[in-house]
Amino acid sequence: MKPTLLALLVAGALQLAGPAQAAPSLPSTNVAWQAAAADADIERAFAQARAAKKPVLLYWGATWCPPCNQLKATLFNRAEFAALSKNFVAVHVDGDRPGAQKLSRRFKVSGYPTTVLFTPEGQEITRLPGEVDAAQMLQVLQLGLNGGRPVKAVLADALAAKPLSAGDWKLLAYYSWETDEAQVVPKAELPALLTRLAVASPAAGAGTESEITTRLWLKALAASDDGQGVKPDASLRERVRRVLADPAQSREHIDAIAGGAVDIVRTLEAEGSAGRAPLVAAFDAALQRLQADATLSRSNRMDALYARIQLARIDMPKDTVQPKLPEPLLKDVREFVARADREITDGYERQAVITYAGSALGLAGLWAESETLLKANLAKSHSPYYLMSQLGSNARKQGRNDEALNWYAQAFDKSEGPATRLQWGATYLMALVDLAPQDAARIEKTTAQLLAEAAKDEGAFEGRSARSLQRISAKLVAWNGDGKQAAAMKRLQGQLSGVCAKVDTAEGQRATCQALLKPAAKKA
Repeated sequence: MKPTLLALLVAGALQLAGPAQAAPSLPSTNVAWQAAAADADIERAFAQARAAKKPVLLYWGATWCPPCNQLKATLFNRAEFAALSKNFVAVHVDGDRPGAQKLSRRFKVSGYPTTVLFTPEGQEITRLPGEVDAAQMLQVLQLGLNGGRPVKAVLADALAAKPLSAGDWKLLAYYSWETDEAQVVPKAELPALLTRLAVASPAAGAGTESEITTRLWLKALAASDDGQGVKPDASLRERVRRVLADPAQSREHIDAIAGGAVDIVRTLEAEGSAGRAPLVAAFDAALQRLQADATLSRSNRMDALYARIQLARIDMPKDTVQPKLPEPLLKDVREFVARADREITDGYERQAVITYAGSALGLAGLWAESETLLKANLAKSHSPYYLMSQLGSNARKQGRNDEALNWYAQAFDKSEGPATRLQWGATYLMALVDLAPQDAARIEKTTAQLLAEAAKDEGAFEGRSARSLQRISAKLVAWNGDGKQAAAMKRLQGQLSGVCAKVDTAEGQRATCQALLKPAAKKA
């Protein structure tokens, strides 16, 4: 991009004029999705479900979210999913619909995407794992539809050593523990719970590995940390090696193997141990095979490639900017990304894969290629602000602070939807405080705009939006730690006071507002 054009773009971005709000679209056109953004919408959907004696499938997502776009590209558009949808009431909650953030408290959802299957009476049957292969997700959904019991009841029976059906065990093994939000188990207790389930799960017959047991062990290993959960032994190490060596098993559990590669290695083999290098090599061989598997989606294959980069960096400091990686791996990264960029024609898949590819290139230290890719895709993306934010992050990691702030400003300027604008605005503001703390005028102006936008959004003090504002608050309080920004903070607190006075007192929303821009209360 020529400097003169960049300067023009940045100048426009720094005006921070909010764009017109794009209406969130439904996840697919082949399913009778019902858009929901308020309790009344939800009540109508559940009333319809009770009348038809059907479960409710609730999908919580956002237009920009790469994994959400992956679901749209590989699952929601499938004829099999459309056929299954006749057996449930499909509800879509986009986090940017006015009021939608209030629903996050009701359903205990925060991360995009979260997909939950409910009984007609509102009990959770299961949370579906969005990171698995689409065909596997369809199988798990089918299990839930075939008389699946609420997950809490199934788990209680498993922990009480009561007999479970094969379907019950599979629902536990494929439950989305990553989006559980402490519905089933507090996060700190997850490693121990998964270990307990793995031990109790049914063994395989005829000398084969149990799919359910293997998956639970992989999940337990990935969740274990600081001595919590799995205590590795020789038999468990051998189980993992057998899975990695078996093409069918490694493909079945690609999400656990790729998503948990680094954590599993760290749990099984301490840094410097004799077994670490062979285990990393076994993982890399399995991941190379998965990366080349054309029957998998590009996103799943990118998962495998990304895990290979992570494993190659496993003993480096996390903030290493220019890692020394094997040339064959760098060649694979370049070729895979170039092929994906050249071949992808679906907009949803492009948003999912290219954003991921940009991150992979950066993680590999290929910063110039990452920036070239992201810039070339700005005009092709339906959410270019996501890519702009990535460009800002790239520049920041390389110490190009002014350029980073320019990209963050553009990302905020182009972002759409109330929750998204607060999130992107928070990213920009926090970068401003970190990288240009002396620019008090710009910091105050940006904060004032975010407060003004929050005042127009009835869900600003709920869910993700509230967390965005709380992050801003903590950053500004620290910025004024020495009292030198007291005048600016006083003006912002005055503006916030007027906003809070108009916020609903229900469910603590006004209290959330009133707690902002104040130092945290000291513990007694």
